[in-house]
Amino acid sequence: MRAQQVTELTGPSGLRLAETAEPGGRDGAVVVDIAAAGVAFPDLLQAKGLYQVRREPPFVPGMEGAGTVRSAPEGSGFEPGQRVVVVEMGGTWQEVVAADPGNVLPLPDGVPFELAAGMPLNYLTVWFALRRRARAQAGETVLVHGAAGGVGVAALDICRALGMPTIAVVSDDRKAAVAEQAGAERVVLVDGWRESVREHTAGRGVDVVVDPVGGDRFTDSLRSLAPEGRVVVLGFTGGEIPTVKVNRLLLGNTAVVGAAWGEFLRQNPGCLREQWDELAPLLAGGGLTPLWPAVRPLEEAADALRELEYRSATGKLVLRLR
Repeated sequence: MRAQQVTELTGPSGLRLAETAEPGGRDGAVVVDIAAAGVAFPDLLQAKGLYQVRREPPFVPGMEGAGTVRSAPEGSGFEPGQRVVVVEMGGTWQEVVAADPGNVLPLPDGVPFELAAGMPLNYLTVWFALRRRARAQAGETVLVHGAAGGVGVAALDICRALGMPTIAVVSDDRKAAVAEQAGAERVVLVDGWRESVREHTAGRGVDVVVDPVGGDRFTDSLRSLAPEGRVVVLGFTGGEIPTVKVNRLLLGNTAVVGAAWGEFLRQNPGCLREQWDELAPLLAGGGLTPLWPAVRPLEEAADALRELEYRSATGKLVLRLR
């Protein structure tokens, strides 16, 4: 089978397309023919050796994909020919994946593989961040940083489905158009964003901030919270890891919470299916309307990573394998 491998920890330049042996049906595994695989920021970090779970080359990157079950063990709940989504930390940028049944999720009819392949990491991360960590409720206003990126557009889509008004923060007009398409009710540019948020909320502030960026805008996020508001930290694509002076939290009765979805799953593996079963009906029923991803062939995986590295990507990137 064809597979993309990280052969050295130098980022996109370390990727090589290779012919490798298929993984086969190890005991208890569901074997899936992968049609499409998602590209996410953790893939870039892994390719540079900077991810919290370090893997030594050569290895297959990718953590999410979609395809068709080739074989499944009895009692797994899956059968050959079934359309599924896979969350597999051992690599999905390959034509065949053997995954634990707990990492395989049924895909609603009518959802294309290329759309589904880019959903699990971003959508389930945001679902976890908003529903479990922030305890966000319908009617609460949510500010989304990096709103034209993969996590950002997922956050805007989920908030729209759950009845949460959104304010999207983006860096330019091109990304503003993406955020609007993803469902943002208001879009503000990075320059002067805090003042714009104050104006849009009549000085009250927002109830929840979804922050996958970090960096120097974090303190202003705290200042933009309404009483009892929450900043949910998803990552630090801006590079710098910010710090917080807790007196700000005390004075406003506000909170900063972390949302490390991957770590939570390692500790609670059964929650992957639980979260998907909550999300999937919204997808099947049209409550969620994900933006169509930018799709590249498997051969162009390095270029896809470069788009993330140089922050030129908007929305989700997906690799087509079949």
